[in-house]
Amino acid sequence: MALQPGDRFGRYELVSWLGRGGMAETWRARWRGDAGVTKSVLIKRVLPEFDSDEALVSMFINEARISASLSHGNIAQVFDFGRVEGQYYLAMELVDGQPLHRVMKRAATTGLPRLPIPLATYIALEMCRGLHYAHTRTDDKGAPLSIVHRDISPDNVLISYEGQVKIVDFGIAKARMARNFKTEPGVVKGKYLFFSPEQARGQEVDARTDVWATGLVLYEMLCGQPPVTGGQASVMMRLANGEFPSPRQVRGELPVELDALVMRALSVDLKKRYESANAFADALAGFLYSFAPRFSTMNVAYLVRELFRADMAAEGRELAVPQAFIDELAMWRAGGAPEAPKRAPTQEEIARVSTEPRGVRKLQTPAGRKLLPPSTARLPAPVVEQPEVEPHTAKALTLRGSGGKWAAVLASALVLTGGAVVLHGGEDPVAEKEKQVELSPVTPILSATPESRHESDLRQARAHFDKGLFAKAVASTESCLAARPDHPDCLMISGASLARLERFEEAVQKYQRFIEKHPDHPHVSTVRTMRDEYARKVPPPPPPPASVSPLPTSPDVEHAQRLVGAAQDFIKAGRYKEALQFAMQCTAASPQVPDCHLLMGIAYARLSELDKGAQSYRRFLELAPKDHAFRKGVAAQLEAYDASRR
Repeated sequence: MALQPGDRFGRYELVSWLGRGGMAETWRARWRGDAGVTKSVLIKRVLPEFDSDEALVSMFINEARISASLSHGNIAQVFDFGRVEGQYYLAMELVDGQPLHRVMKRAATTGLPRLPIPLATYIALEMCRGLHYAHTRTDDKGAPLSIVHRDISPDNVLISYEGQVKIVDFGIAKARMARNFKTEPGVVKGKYLFFSPEQARGQEVDARTDVWATGLVLYEMLCGQPPVTGGQASVMMRLANGEFPSPRQVRGELPVELDALVMRALSVDLKKRYESANAFADALAGFLYSFAPRFSTMNVAYLVRELFRADMAAEGRELAVPQAFIDELAMWRAGGAPEAPKRAPTQEEIARVSTEPRGVRKLQTPAGRKLLPPSTARLPAPVVEQPEVEPHTAKALTLRGSGGKWAAVLASALVLTGGAVVLHGGEDPVAEKEKQVELSPVTPILSATPESRHESDLRQARAHFDKGLFAKAVASTESCLAARPDHPDCLMISGASLARLERFEEAVQKYQRFIEKHPDHPHVSTVRTMRDEYARKVPPPPPPPASVSPLPTSPDVEHAQRLVGAAQDFIKAGRYKEALQFAMQCTAASPQVPDCHLLMGIAYARLSELDKGAQSYRRFLELAPKDHAFRKGVAAQLEAYDASRR
């Protein structure tokens, strides 16, 4: 009779059926001890129809024998092995998460066909740590057990909702303790898509076979596809001969160094492959923390939680995912940087990556900087990059465009403080130019066309965002939007960066603009969620302060003052189109009221219509009394704006 949830199975109580494989099924179960002590476990039971299959039962016992001897954070641990009514079972660690192949599939169906570089690298790194532990295990007398998994694939890697990476299924592992230690000549075991060349030929295998398979798993995570597809004979032959493209030939923005690491792991020549999983892990770790020094291992947990949120909700569970990660996930889904020229790493590059002394290796990028998208390393001579803008401050930014200067001064220098119209005076332009600034090869080049300029700005914005330089990311997105107004990726990165700087009003504006301009975009629902989330962080506007220049009391002027107040409220809420409408009504009804023109200038500037904004500010200066609270600030901003236009 088939088992049912609630049935007793030996010392365990079955809770729910999880799945079925080639020869076994798995159950979520609960072990009950004395005094109400319980522990959740996974029961793996040989299916009744295979109880008499000696080869399969032997393989199952082999898995139990090997797995029970392993205790490592990256390997799912076996607690118990036995028989219940003639049926063999394993009781093992219940990993609360999802297998990697499901993670990759779910990511692809939700707009993320390739895993982000840091996450994919980290998962492969953790796999290597677990494998190295298994490879180097010894028996009680210190003799090596020579364990080789031989079946590493995305199916046998679990990712928990806490970000843990666990290897499972040592069912066909080769070890000295197994009865069939020596593989018979010509016999191959495992999944043919992940066979190493020596495994495909039926030759003796060692730990380097698992290095190869881990390299293939990393390849698939990075590229969203295996290096070779087709029938078994064709795949095995092409893999064995190294006839497949490098990852960077498939995904052009991959760094050259990472490409070289993967290709060394996939070297057909055993002598050129990493000598151990630990060596591969060290190389991946060196790359990861140079490429993404702010990387958090919790991002792996957040990814799985977000991808399987609906599944957990169906179980009545909910695990927290920070809004910041949802923003970052939207960035990843928005797509990678434009492809670099597709080429495989040279043998010299692979050799350099593998032989440089650990701890002193530097990435091959201009000026020894942190790794940037590889295509940026071939741009012409660098130009001066803009200095970092302090959070919560709106400084005047003067950016260089093709053939001349243009400014985002008016859009970034005007904010509302406490509901009042406030102009932040920019720093002395001469002093700003004399500041020591960082040289960057990714700043838009002077000879760039509008198309190449926006692509360069977008790459730079992504690089800054990944490194946590959110103010620089904002500056790059503003440059991108000047070249390509309403570009969806630039709007999305800008909104996320502004939110990190706690400039929530401006973030809401960018997200709203994205929604209005791209209602059919596949990520519009995510952007709408982020807009609503940050809109709640914007405080309601207080009453207009006394600093706004007083208007004489009359029916017409009272109407103008109401329009001024309404325009202020909309600017405070980041709704600049509505603010512009009220400001225009104000100037039409009371053209001599200076504050009407001031608010119209602010609205135009926030909508990136800088020339119209400057025109409104000039009219404000013509009408405003000399003691007006904002006259000096407006004059300074116009002077800086005019200077940048010359």
